[in-house]
Amino acid sequence: MLEMDGYQIREARDGRECVMMAQEEPPDLALIDLSMPELDGWSVLRELRSDSRTRSIICVALTAFASDKDRRRTLAAGFDAHVSKPFHSKDLLETIKQLLTRGQTDHGG
Repeated sequence: MLEMDGYQIREARDGRECVMMAQEEPPDLALIDLSMPELDGWSVLRELRSDSRTRSIICVALTAFASDKDRRRTLAAGFDAHVSKPFHSKDLLETIKQLLTRGQTDHGG
């Protein structure tokens, strides 16, 4: 879906690989499942935010936890957005576009 909309994507098999890939070549945005093997999404976020190379990556939590409390928790932890599963592809694409546009504005781009 993302590739068909013109985005270049890379996929990680687990949280540890996600962090490693982001450190090697930081993406503009990361969709992070909170329930990944090796490192969960919370741990991935902490590692990305603590590293100067990856601190500014836009991080979106993808999760089956859909309550308002869950949303507040992910945003308070430092995620830039919270997307609940199942989601509509149109909604995810709109969220990504808004975050990337905001990110360019925040970084002078």
